[in-house]
Amino acid sequence: MKNLEMIQEDVNNVKQVKLKKPKTLLQNIERIIELGEDSKLSDQFYKDAKSSINAVAKTMNLTANQAVLFSFFIEKCYENNIRIHELSKFFGCKNTKTIFLINDVDELEKRRLVRCRKSDELPKYRVPIDVVNAVKHNIVYQPKNTKNLDTHELFQHIEQLFDERGEKEISQNSLLDEFNALFEDNPSLAFCKQMKEYDDECDRVGLLLLLFTCHNFINKEDDCIYFNELEDVFESKSQLHRLKTGFREGSHYLLEKDIIEFTNEDGFSNKESFRISTSAKEKLFAELEIKKHNVENKKGLMLCKDITSKELYYNEREKSQIAQLSSLLEVENFVSVVENLGKNGMRKGFAALFYGAPGTGKTETVYQIARKTGRDIMMVDISDTKSCWFGASEKKIKEVFDKYRAFVKKCETAPILLFNEADAVIGKRKDSTSGNVAQTENAIQNIILQEMENLEGIMIATTNLTQNLDKAFERRFLYKIEFNKPGVEAKEKIWQAMLPVLSEKERLELAKTYNFSGGQIENIIRKYTVDSILNGASPSFQTIQSYCQTEFLYKEDGCKRIGFVTD
Repeated sequence: MKNLEMIQEDVNNVKQVKLKKPKTLLQNIERIIELGEDSKLSDQFYKDAKSSINAVAKTMNLTANQAVLFSFFIEKCYENNIRIHELSKFFGCKNTKTIFLINDVDELEKRRLVRCRKSDELPKYRVPIDVVNAVKHNIVYQPKNTKNLDTHELFQHIEQLFDERGEKEISQNSLLDEFNALFEDNPSLAFCKQMKEYDDECDRVGLLLLLFTCHNFINKEDDCIYFNELEDVFESKSQLHRLKTGFREGSHYLLEKDIIEFTNEDGFSNKESFRISTSAKEKLFAELEIKKHNVENKKGLMLCKDITSKELYYNEREKSQIAQLSSLLEVENFVSVVENLGKNGMRKGFAALFYGAPGTGKTETVYQIARKTGRDIMMVDISDTKSCWFGASEKKIKEVFDKYRAFVKKCETAPILLFNEADAVIGKRKDSTSGNVAQTENAIQNIILQEMENLEGIMIATTNLTQNLDKAFERRFLYKIEFNKPGVEAKEKIWQAMLPVLSEKERLELAKTYNFSGGQIENIIRKYTVDSILNGASPSFQTIQSYCQTEFLYKEDGCKRIGFVTD
């Protein structure tokens, strides 16, 4: 009877084992982990866990060792920095034993079941969340399909690859191999066709730079890449150094074929940053229908949408001329006029000169015309065009016009090229025998004169000293508008706009008594505002009159007045 009870107990145990037999992928992995911990990866472990190891291996198409290793990584799936020595510690075996398994770990990485970060001497592993979710749902993980993608899907995959490269989870060469496979899988896409064409001529390092630039442009809407951003992309500093040298010398294939171009800052080419050329964008991103005026990098432009509206007051003569110029620069009118000029064989560019005393609103008028006509402004800093190195100034001024031509070509609405306070570059020529400085300034003027002849767009120059204007420039400015100090009526309106607390009688008294420009009146209003804040009360009319008296360095005695003004 006792023996019968023992037999029955054994039968019940067998039934219980059968009932607990793992059925899902995750249950089999759990069984492997339970038996494997501190097992020293012994033969007995492989015997005891044989059914679960075989189940995982068969389901995942892995070897027995790979199935055990995969189970270990799933156990550690919530850690992002799994090291190989943890494998030895978990199974309770010597490090030398796990070294024999490294090749199997590499195979898991190739299958993208684990990702390896090689940022230092000891690699770190993690399990992608997609793999974890697949195991959880008893599904065999398959890498995302990369065939028959549209361009948006293609760039999503490109973004993932660059993210992995940024985390050092894929080598530079493997990254390029992945990209080549991606292009082979999608031969009908314009981007893949064009990249394959570039691949035939360009070295792999240059191709990777181009891919990274395209990735940033599409996925991050960044059209300006600096070389230091490539440090995480390239494994070798010497590679990056050679690439930079080729770019700076202008000898790299991507530059020679106008696939990549340098960006510009403040009118000058910046050889530390670059972007995809417009012609290359049209070929690479044909399916995306990118609108140039929405994506072009406008760094270096004052955007018309950012210009604050400001009411300006002029004398009648200036008011009429400015209204006429503003009307001409309205987009529809300008396009029509330019087309007709071209048909008649005339120069299509427009150059205007605003001249007159400081503070009369020349620069602000350019801003308001730009805002009204929807045109951005490319401001030229004259001081930046001057260099102590022979020939450098001429090069810089050429780059100013090169940049402007690029903006005219790329922008839907041609911007305004503004030479503010241009006295230094459009004044009378100097005697070339008086030294290198005179020769350089004359050379700069010759370049500007030639560029104005070939101008396609809008150039406005402002100057205070018209008596010093070179005659060659005078005839090249189609519109010349003189800004005089405002008359009594205009000054009265300026006082009213800037200081509405004044009575009509007080405004007229100030307008008749003081021959101020708009800039000088604004200076007085600033002083009025500052004193109001400091004293907690508005200054009296007598105090305002004292501000007016101190605005001049010299008293009203026939001497020249010099005002502290803004233009």
